[in-house]
Amino acid sequence: MPALAINGGDVVYEILGESGDLIVLTPGGRYGMDIPGLRPLAEALVAGGYRVLLWDRPNCGASDVQFYGRTESHMRAETLAGLLTGLDLAPCVLAGGSGGARDSILTAIRYPELVDKLVLWNIVGGTYGTFNLGAHYILPSLQVVRGAGVAGLLRLKEWRERVEANPANEKRLLALDADEFVKLSLRWLNAYVQKPGQTIPGVDDDEFDRIQVPTLIIRGGEHDIDHPKRTSLEISCLIAGSTLIDPPWPEDAWERAMQDRAMGRVKRFNMFDTWVQAAPPILEFLGR
Repeated sequence: MPALAINGGDVVYEILGESGDLIVLTPGGRYGMDIPGLRPLAEALVAGGYRVLLWDRPNCGASDVQFYGRTESHMRAETLAGLLTGLDLAPCVLAGGSGGARDSILTAIRYPELVDKLVLWNIVGGTYGTFNLGAHYILPSLQVVRGAGVAGLLRLKEWRERVEANPANEKRLLALDADEFVKLSLRWLNAYVQKPGQTIPGVDDDEFDRIQVPTLIIRGGEHDIDHPKRTSLEISCLIAGSTLIDPPWPEDAWERAMQDRAMGRVKRFNMFDTWVQAAPPILEFLGR
């Protein structure tokens, strides 16, 4: 895969399709572009006449690990801006789900000149969703570095996988300053503490005024506490003129996936398998 150096780290990317306007497709969590379920959506968008940029964000997939910025999503937004300008691909459509929705929102807020349209789904919010992110993505690394220094990061499955995908990441992790890593982790963790005037983690509500492009929001599931219906409704109010639609997948798609994992009913748990169902409404919206 090609890569571009941005802020001192290589960012791996892939462009699907030969012609058409560009869509940047970003998954959630710290998943890379090889996460099952993402490529079928990308291929459906390519079949609809678009090019699609897939990318491994810092700390995801085969890209270099990096640690800076107000929050991890702020770092990703800065990285994506560098990728788009470095490859001369802007302005373009940003499309993302879950954490990828937050990354796309922040890119549109901070770099509005790079964004043509915005498509969002599975937006994380609410007490459970935000606390769960902090507990899952920040606390384990913070705790191990406080107890064992940066070498302790290599004990964690998440960072071992980053080294397996990109051996250079071992040296990058071991070169971190433990005190600075703790300070940064506490700052990133604070973003996941709910605050008045922040519908989504680390983003002030008044910042949404900067989003002036046509925006499609796929509503959260009826009882999805990770990506609450209420959060998507509130974001639709914050982005003037945005279009809100019902999810094209079952209302309980997320709950089914979580139950399947908990009960061991699937060999490969993947919460993104339903995303390909978003292709028709996305293409319809972009074609208006």
